[in-house]
Amino acid sequence: MEYKCYFASLGCDKNLVDSEKMMSLLDENNIVFTDDEYEADIIIVNTCGFILDAKKESIETILELSAMKQEGRCRALIVTGCLSERYSDEIRKEIPEVDAIVGTNAYGSIWEAVSGVLSGSKPEIFMDKGYIPRGIIKRVRSGPFAHRYLKIAEGCDKHCSYCAIPMMRGPYVSVPMEELVSEASMLAKDGTKELILVAQETTLYGIDLYGEKRLPMLLKKLCEVDGIEWIRLMYCYPEEITSDLIETMVSEPKICHYLDIPIQHFDDDILKRMGRRTSRQELVDKIKMIRSLMPDAALRTTLISGFPGETIKAHQTNLKYIKETGFDRLGVFPYSEEEGTPAALFEDRIDPDTRKQRADELMATSEKIVFEKNKQMTGKTLNIMVEGYLREDDCYVGRSYRDAPDID
Repeated sequence: MEYKCYFASLGCDKNLVDSEKMMSLLDENNIVFTDDEYEADIIIVNTCGFILDAKKESIETILELSAMKQEGRCRALIVTGCLSERYSDEIRKEIPEVDAIVGTNAYGSIWEAVSGVLSGSKPEIFMDKGYIPRGIIKRVRSGPFAHRYLKIAEGCDKHCSYCAIPMMRGPYVSVPMEELVSEASMLAKDGTKELILVAQETTLYGIDLYGEKRLPMLLKKLCEVDGIEWIRLMYCYPEEITSDLIETMVSEPKICHYLDIPIQHFDDDILKRMGRRTSRQELVDKIKMIRSLMPDAALRTTLISGFPGETIKAHQTNLKYIKETGFDRLGVFPYSEEEGTPAALFEDRIDPDTRKQRADELMATSEKIVFEKNKQMTGKTLNIMVEGYLREDDCYVGRSYRDAPDID
């Protein structure tokens, strides 16, 4: 019998990689995929639980799709991902329509969960923190073919005071280099031109497997993969960026001169309360080092506004150093309390309206800088990754090395 599966992948690009691997495992077991939830025998929701808005989206999606148990032909509703890892008890009690729960690092057992439900059971599958499935390199493409994400590690050991990722994803675990090269080769054969390296933190790659950071070596090996034109780095923690990494980026033509460096704040007191491992001066010095070695670097960052204890002076510090450092791309998140994190217990909270107001002010300041930087590109010739065509305007749509998909 042929079973149809509707797959909803929520949250970040790292989740998307897990979803594509789960889809490949189901494909190997003759499951076909549909974009119509009413036609689906199996519905899988890969959830995100990073911040409050993501949790709400995940819960709303599960509830909406649970209606397919009555309105459609759904026989199996399965929840996986971060929300299932952290709130399995609540899902079990509050949403009885869910037939199976699969933890974040148990995605390699997705067929076991599906076949179990179809056989009449209600499996719950979890693995120990720090475990990641090995040897799953096949993936079903679920979006644009020009760029694909390569997840090089799982989990995080930083334990920033605001972040629940270590509770959901466990400690830092690198994927063996040979597996990543094989996966990249497979993606290239599938038509991928741009490889985007992601993890909770890419810059620590290899520290657990090889006893040292080996991101530069991994980059060199990925540059040897035929068919890949661009390689882009995301989630590079500033304290782990070395001159060796930047020199590798400069020496390898395939590597985009682009770095995503989440710094979160510029005020020293707030950085300490966040549990970050850099000071403002260290951040400024690191940015100078990068630009001295790679003058055409496009630098992206993210900031958190309204963190507990953030004074008007601390907010003004953010505004000042946004102007001084001149990031080429910048995003801001109003602080979100995450239960179980140290910051959720801090008493000197900023009200939500002020958090948003400060975020808007930071973004407005950044937009002026970005506009001026973009004006400076006038007259320059850049290679472009073409990703679409607008028939009504008779023009192609694309990105330069300065633009990561989805966020820039």
